[in-house]
Amino acid sequence: PLPRDLLPAMECRVLSIQSHVVRGYVGNKSASFPLQVLGFEVDSINSVQFSNHTGYSHWKGQVLTADELHVLYEGIRLNNVHQYDYVLTGYTRDTSFLEMVVDIVQELKRDNPNLVYVCDPVLGDHGSMYVPQNLYPVYKNKVVPVADIITPNQFEAELLTGKTISTEKDAVEVMDLLHAMGPDTVVITSSDLPARLGDRFLVSLGSQRHVRPDGSRTTERVRLEVPKVDAVFVGTGDLFAAMLLAWTHHYPNDLKMACEKTFSVMHHVIQRTISYAHELAGPGRRPSPPQLELRMVQSKADIEDPAIVTEATLIS
Repeated sequence: PLPRDLLPAMECRVLSIQSHVVRGYVGNKSASFPLQVLGFEVDSINSVQFSNHTGYSHWKGQVLTADELHVLYEGIRLNNVHQYDYVLTGYTRDTSFLEMVVDIVQELKRDNPNLVYVCDPVLGDHGSMYVPQNLYPVYKNKVVPVADIITPNQFEAELLTGKTISTEKDAVEVMDLLHAMGPDTVVITSSDLPARLGDRFLVSLGSQRHVRPDGSRTTERVRLEVPKVDAVFVGTGDLFAAMLLAWTHHYPNDLKMACEKTFSVMHHVIQRTISYAHELAGPGRRPSPPQLELRMVQSKADIEDPAIVTEATLIS
């Protein structure tokens, strides 16, 4: 039997608009299984359908247009089965597609004012953008204002706010600026801030605004130090956003616990993946992209009930 705090998810339905790969784990393939394991119903719209992720030597496939997205959504709406509790989105390369996503989210929120939109605003990393420049204003002016939970990395958080993060205080200010744009929950998934545990760790930060029963606001902020892994994984950002959706659902007023569960799931999946990849590659060889595909099914038990390996500290 599932733990008691997992039972309410059984009634929850997520619309996940992300990429799809035939082989491997990225986008909807990274998000759907873990959410289903945790009791959520997931309806997937595949923004692209590729043979595999683009880190391989070759890939083939199709890209969904904004018009095609609208047609699929229209079919759901005409059957009156467009009642959603969550919308989840990740990597997008096309402005008109992104604008159509915003239209859909706004319409779903009119039908259900309690709908939560979880957005990974994928723009770039380490100082460079890996989506077209014209997506930036769409994210800043249209997407982030309708999002409830966002998961930028440091570069994306800086880009969206126009403020550089050099200290923890800067990071708190950036998260406050992002709150002011719309989202109540902001998690900066990775940063260049120095870790207290040493340079083998990454610093992640989160902030969540709560409204007290009397209407006053309070903000919970957390800091986590996460072990670095010397490998390039694809699909981890999609898994992260899906797990943050799930664990904030189960712990809506406890960001510390939601982040600990989310980061611990990530740790278990990544450790299992890297161990398996090295085993396949053999001694002294770097694992290939197929060998580094996330070991998602094998991590089912850790997704359902992760042993906490990453503890968060509260920051003022």
